[in-house]
This record gives sequence, structure tokens and C-alpha cells, in this order.
Amino acid sequence: MFSLAKLSPTITDMIRFDHSHVLVTFHQFTQDKKPSVKKALSDTICAALDIHATLEEEIFYPVMRTIDADDPVLEKAPHEHGDMKRLIRELRTIPGDDDRHDRVLLELMREVIHHVADEETVILPIAESKLSKERLSELGTQMTKRRVALLAPQAGKVAASTTVGFSGSTTAWVVGAVGAVLALAVASSKKPAEV
Repeated sequence: MFSLAKLSPTITDMIRFDHSHVLVTFHQFTQDKKPSVKKALSDTICAALDIHATLEEEIFYPVMRTIDADDPVLEKAPHEHGDMKRLIRELRTIPGDDDRHDRVLLELMREVIHHVADEETVILPIAESKLSKERLSELGTQMTKRRVALLAPQAGKVAASTTVGFSGSTTAWVVGAVGAVLALAVASSKKPAEV
């Protein structure tokens, strides 16, 4: 039988992967892209950040608060998520051919890059030094299950946005294939929490 617990990466590795995914997607953005591609890239980024923030807020941050509740980086993280969510809501309402789209996307990515730097240089190393490998893996499995549940309702849209956003890229076929497989896996899952 398939065992998610045996395959799931640690929670800290998953967080790093999420950061890399958003940054790789952002690196596909240039101002000369077609508006439809710009919008697809921003949609992919927004969906990934929404899910990532929810996972951190529901699973990772509560555990980290039991370890070091007074860490200033941990204290400001929810506020940074709030700023990013505000920009995501705004970005989702702006068409790809509107001049504001690029400005808001770039502002969002400045926020993301700052937040990622704090997490990867402060919070993740603390987690890895204070939590056992087994606990990090348990949390990774918990995060994977919750990710599937959050992604399921929007899997098709995420796969389509990813494919359009990476069109013309040398990595488009890989990203499109991975997105399609993920969408099929999530869509065919009757009970995502039991994966």
C-alpha cells in the first residue's frame, strides 16, 4: 500500500521547495511577455503563496511558537503574510494588460523575497536544530495531506495557469507535465486526507 509518510519530505524541505517554486515561477516573468502569460504567472504565484501561507499558519508556526515564541522573525511572519495576502487579492483583480499588474506583482515579489530570506536563514535552521528528524517528517506528512486538500478544488486551474505561464520557457514541458500529473492525482483522490 502507498504510504505518504514514507515519501513525504520534512516540513522544512517542503517550505524550501515552496519558496523555490514561487521564485522559479517569478523568474519566468518579464515585462515583454504577453498579457495572458503575465496573468497566468501571477495566478500561479498567487495560488502557491495562498496555499503556502495557510500551511505555515496552520501547521508550522504553531509548532515553532512552542519552541521560541519570542523570536522576532516568527513574530512578524503573520504580519508579512497579511501584507502578501492583501497584494494577492489586489493582483487577482488586475488584468495582465493593465500597467498596475506588473507593479503589484513586483511589489508582491519584493515582500516574498524578504520573507523567504528571514525564514530560510532564521526560522528553518531553528526548526532543524530543535526538532527531531522524525518530528520534521511527521509535520511534512501532515503538511502534504493538508496541501492536497487545499489544492484539490483548484487543481485544474493551477495546472492550466502553470502551463500557460511557462509557455515558451525551456522548462515549460517539465512544469506542464508535473502540473498535469499533480492535477490528475489530486482530482482522482476521493479522500485527500487519506492519501
